[in-house]
Amino acid sequence: MAETPAISLEEARETLANQPFSKLIGASVVELDRGSGTLRVPLRPELLQQFGLVHGGVLAYAADNALAFAGGTVLGPAVTTRGFSIEFIRPAQGDHLLAVGEVLNQTRRQALTRADVFAVAEDGSSKLVAAAQGMITRVEL
Repeated sequence: MAETPAISLEEARETLANQPFSKLIGASVVELDRGSGTLRVPLRPELLQQFGLVHGGVLAYAADNALAFAGGTVLGPAVTTRGFSIEFIRPAQGDHLLAVGEVLNQTRRQALTRADVFAVAEDGSSKLVAAAQGMITRVEL
């Protein structure tokens, strides 16, 4: 039997709802299991750059949050990103982004995580557009 995540899907959604920037972007947590989390970002013209492609900052935002939510499933809800790197694989366009985060390794206080960001077209087809890896740390509030 799978272990219960240290943060529930409801808690993750509440956390995201309390982030003004996440509300501005329109992001939502769509899946959460112990060791993984998936974030959805609907694409609209305000999130694109001058060539009609998804702005790199939006891709980085999606990756960062997927990393953090995945880490939160093993460390609990009070986490922050200590650092991450991202590789932009191809230009992104489509209906929405899906950022899928997973925990690679963990200790009591931190988790090494990775995220794949996919651009999803209206027909449901998807392409990998970015990949990130980062360290998520538990914070004392």
